[in-house]
Order: sequence, then C-alpha cells, then structure tokens
Amino acid sequence: MEVFENKKIILASKSPRRSYLLESAGIPFEVRAQDVEEDYPADMAPELVPAFLAQKKAHACKKWLEPGMIVLASDSIVLLDGVILGKPTDMEDAKRILRALSNKKHLVITGVCLLATHKEIVFDETTAVYFDSLSEEEIDYYTAKYQPLDKAGAYGIQEWIGLCKILKIEGAYSNVMGLPVSRVYHELIQF
Repeated sequence: MEVFENKKIILASKSPRRSYLLESAGIPFEVRAQDVEEDYPADMAPELVPAFLAQKKAHACKKWLEPGMIVLASDSIVLLDGVILGKPTDMEDAKRILRALSNKKHLVITGVCLLATHKEIVFDETTAVYFDSLSEEEIDYYTAKYQPLDKAGAYGIQEWIGLCKILKIEGAYSNVMGLPVSRVYHELIQF
C-alpha cells in the first residue's frame, strides 16, 4: 500500500496472531522482538498495565531505531472482575481460567506503543467479551485440542471457543486476537 512506502514498521512481537493480523490488513512489517520482563508496579491499576507493557517492549527495541522506522509493540490482558488473567502456567491452570470465564463477561485490553526517533504514541483498546457457560467436557475438549498455554485468558477467539461459546463482543474482534488493527492502521497512516 502506497501510504506505507516510506515507513519501515518493526513488529516487536513474536506472536503469530499479531503477524497474521498485520499481514491480513496489508501492513508491511518485519519482526524484531526483544525479550522483556513483563513486570509492572504492584500498585498499578490493571487497566493501565497493557499500555505500560507495550511501551516497555517498544523502548527495549529503541536501539534499532533509524529515521523512517516505527516500532510497533503491544500487550494484551484479560480482566475478569478487576483481576488480570494472564497466560496459564499449565493445563490445569488453563482449565481453572476457563471455568472462571464461563457464563461471564470479561474485558480484553490491548495496549499499543508506536515509537519512532521523533515521536511516540501510546494507546489502548478495550473489548468486552461475553462467554456462554462451559461444561467440563467442553473445557477438556478445548484444552486437549487447542493451545491455551500461549494465550492470555487461556483461549483464542479465532478457535472453537470463539465460534461456539462466545455469545457476543462489544468492541473490536481483532483486539481480542491481540491487536486492535483498525486503530493501529489509522495511527500508522497519521504517524
């Protein structure tokens, strides 16, 4: 796309879902991620964590910045009743998380940082997700057939659980996958 001709976008993430989303949107990029401790101040409000971590990830890649280059970093959390549900530690933890999400509304908040030599933009997007009730059999099926361990909240909306057990969402679908693509697209055009 012509609008991206003079911009070199660096995706600071190894997430295959984020790469897929950018490719699907026709946004050219290259992956160059730096490992970063995903820690944050204990007293930070949960809603602020994704943007804080996205900015932290972007700044870890600052050493690669050259004129015309934009680092795109992001982080997503699942928030249930004010508690952050991260990536599960093992299959039992994944099942525990899915039981907690069953028949409830939760929030997916994705923070994004766009960083260049001359400019920085940090924002977040929130999507409300309404789960149907999950039986133990369905939880066992999902955790056995899919990969819940690499996903915040132990599920991927693009998989079986999203097709069969999510009643509705309020907000951007791509945000639940890990990147609010429409907002990112518009911010990159204006960057």
